[in-house]
Amino acid sequence: MAELSNALGTAASRTRFVGLRRLVRRLPPTAKVGAAILLFWIVTVLTIHFWPVADPLAMVGRRLQPPSGDHWLGTDALGRDVFSRTLHGSVWSIPIAIVVVAFAVAIGSALGAVAGFFGGWWDAVIMRLVDVTVSFPPILLAMAVAAMLGPGLANASIAMVIVWWPIYARLMRAQVLEVREREHVEAAVAGGAGRVRVLVVHVLPLCWTPTLINATMDFGQVVLLAASLSFIGLGATPPSPEWGSMISEGATRFYNWWIAFGPGMAILSVVLATSFLGDGLRDAFDRRAG
Repeated sequence: MAELSNALGTAASRTRFVGLRRLVRRLPPTAKVGAAILLFWIVTVLTIHFWPVADPLAMVGRRLQPPSGDHWLGTDALGRDVFSRTLHGSVWSIPIAIVVVAFAVAIGSALGAVAGFFGGWWDAVIMRLVDVTVSFPPILLAMAVAAMLGPGLANASIAMVIVWWPIYARLMRAQVLEVREREHVEAAVAGGAGRVRVLVVHVLPLCWTPTLINATMDFGQVVLLAASLSFIGLGATPPSPEWGSMISEGATRFYNWWIAFGPGMAILSVVLATSFLGDGLRDAFDRRAG
């Protein structure tokens, strides 16, 4: 029995690997480029402290020095290396986006699944809460919550989770409403399976694809919103090398364009990468489903 169990486990792992490889092959070139850019930033977050770049908080040159061989993106108003600060800014922006998306997906998907599967007053209460939240413009709601909680990336993250979870609640609810009508779900209910077991085992595994694709595309938007909150002073606080606060400093020195150029291009690269990857994953899953 142990040998049979190991053989089945090996076969399942091999099947998952083959499926993943086929999915990667279906990705268009733009999606692969997006994945490579995201991988670069993730590796940067994990290894930047070992890179031979200047201390992002140290004054290493003349004030407002333009780009040169010594300072590829020049220096800011305090003589700090902008290139180094841009790379170190990923340590703030990327993990925050991961945390916000993870919590928004978890909270929104859980509430959406409950609303869609159990219906009744569960559905009424949860969806009215969703309606109230999405009735406000996202950036204004995030600003209001962050201002109420106070400046700081932790409070900005809470504000962004509040803004984003209703999106996944609606998406998961729609998926659950469609899947729960399928024959295998009805067969599980007829066989005496509990409602919670039916939801977890027979419904949710078939509902995650749109959610994961949407989360991929939202990742860049979360980075952009976090930078926006820092830009107006509701996110990271100086001297943290966060992209939004760096752009805020550059906005006050229009002719010293290089101060905002580095973090601006970093944000643009993440937003474009997640958009390309999300579109590619959607197309790949659609072709596989077809």
